[in-house]
Amino acid sequence: MVPFAYAAAHDVDAAVTHAARTRGAEFIAGGTDMLQLLEERVRAPAELIDISRLPLADIDVGPAGARIGALARMADVADDPGMQELFPVVVQALVASASPQVRNMATIGGNLLQRTRCLYFRDVATPCNKREPGSGCPAQDGQNRMNAILGGSPHCIAAYAGDLAVALVALDADVLVTGEQGERTIPVGELHRMPGDTPEVETILAPGDLITGIFIPASAFAAQSHYLKLRDRASFEFALTSAAVGLDTDGDTIRQARVAVGGVGTKPWRLPQVEERLVGSRAHADVFHAAAERAADGAEPRAGNAFKVELLRRTVERALRTVAGIP
Repeated sequence: MVPFAYAAAHDVDAAVTHAARTRGAEFIAGGTDMLQLLEERVRAPAELIDISRLPLADIDVGPAGARIGALARMADVADDPGMQELFPVVVQALVASASPQVRNMATIGGNLLQRTRCLYFRDVATPCNKREPGSGCPAQDGQNRMNAILGGSPHCIAAYAGDLAVALVALDADVLVTGEQGERTIPVGELHRMPGDTPEVETILAPGDLITGIFIPASAFAAQSHYLKLRDRASFEFALTSAAVGLDTDGDTIRQARVAVGGVGTKPWRLPQVEERLVGSRAHADVFHAAAERAADGAEPRAGNAFKVELLRRTVERALRTVAGIP
């Protein structure tokens, strides 16, 4: 671990100002991903600003939606009765995300910013454009079983590893951010960037920007939603493929549909082509199968992850059948 300075923050505005004006400073709260990256020397911040004492852990669920502080623990959000009733896809994504020990430490804001699980990113003995720009991307022709089939570039095909963000993208949730210029709102679907030729830049956040919370609007499709995660083992493991789906139905007619997927994209990946196929159709197995056939449109698989194309289609179809109550 590379030595670093430490500062404890007691005020949001002061923390933001300090971070924006301190080169190499980063925020830390639960630290479940950060500490591992520090130990592996993948990250070497000049200073860590501990934000765990800030008053940002409230969970407020009402008729308009859920406002969740960035420092709320994943376990506390998953255990909230209002979240379980109005946003089952979020609760299921959180429960599927990690071990109970991690969920008791990890925060909602930190979870959105967790780093990729690409083997080459985590191994400092190998090149990686995301960790060391310009060094190369061995995953293109190397070990790429866990990597993305959507949104990659010649510089990076690392898959976004999180579950929560996939559910939030499906529900049109917003991230609440405080920066030096004040507060602003960012749709979760716009928070993460595709790698392009700058894979080391993963989000649209500016230096010093602090995620203070998320807002999830209430909706009929949020209340009728489901998260399905397929992985190599049932315990703590990252997704090969995942799907967050929500349906708003009038009788057996689908009025609105939301579908986002994980484990396959370089960011949480929305599937508008699948949603368009569903809207106005009957909630029927044949419709779900036809819609899911479009889930991998535009995919660019490599030798090691080509299996994800069909697995993704089946994941989406099964998630849709589950949320509609079709065996």
